[in-house]
Amino acid sequence: MVSFINAKNPIRTLIVTGQNNHNWPVSSVALQQTFENSTLFKVDMAISPEKGSDMSGFVPDFASYDLVVLDYNGDMWSEETKANFVKYVKNGGGVVVYHAANNSFPDWQEYNEICALGGWEGRNEKSGPYAYWMGGKLQKDNSAGIGGSHGEQHVYVLCSRKPDHPITHGLPNYWMHIHDELYDRMRGPANIKDVLFTAFSDESTGGSGREEPLIFTVEYGKGRIFHTMLGHAGESLKDR
Repeated sequence: MVSFINAKNPIRTLIVTGQNNHNWPVSSVALQQTFENSTLFKVDMAISPEKGSDMSGFVPDFASYDLVVLDYNGDMWSEETKANFVKYVKNGGGVVVYHAANNSFPDWQEYNEICALGGWEGRNEKSGPYAYWMGGKLQKDNSAGIGGSHGEQHVYVLCSRKPDHPITHGLPNYWMHIHDELYDRMRGPANIKDVLFTAFSDESTGGSGREEPLIFTVEYGKGRIFHTMLGHAGESLKDR
C-alpha cells in the first residue's frame, strides 16, 4: 500500500482490531487506507491475540494517540487495558466506534456508555432502551426484547438529521448507501448527543419498520466519540 501523508501535524490514529465476527483483516486495512489516503492521519494497528489466547499482554498505549478506531469484537481485554481505555476517553480522547465493535463487551458498563447503543451478545431490556427516530427526534423505548438485529443486506437511503453539524457540513441531506447491513433494534444506555444520519429499516427486508439511528455522536465524559453502524466488510478490499 502506498500512503501519502503530507499533513504537517497528522492525527495520530490507532486501529484496534484482531478479533471480530466480521472480516477484520479486510476492514482494518480498508479503514487504514481510507484514513491515510486523506493525508490527514498517521495510522498504527493494535492487533489482538487470537480468540481464546492470553489477552494479558494486549495493552495498547491509547494515551499516545489522538484517535482510537474500534474494529474489535472478541475476547475481553485485561483490567489494565480496560482502565487505560476508559481514562483515555474520559480525558477527551477521540474514538470511532465502527460497525460490529458495538457488539462487544455487553457486561462492561463503561464500554456500553462509550458506544451508547449496542447489539447481540445477549443484550435485552436490561441493557437499556431501544432508540429510534420518530416525530423529528430520538425516541427511547424500554419495552422488552432482543438487542440487535438486521435484515438482508441491501442498498438504502441515509437521511441527515443535523446538516449544520461540523461532521455533516457539506454532505447531502439524502444519499444512497451501498449494499450493506442495516443495524436495527439496537439498545443500550442511549446517551446519544447528536443523531447525524438515520435510515428506514424496511420490514420487507426483515427490518424493524423504524427509522434507525446509524451515525451519531456520544455524550461521555470529555470524550469525542463518533459511532457509525455502517461498514460490513466483504471478502476482499475490492468488495469492501
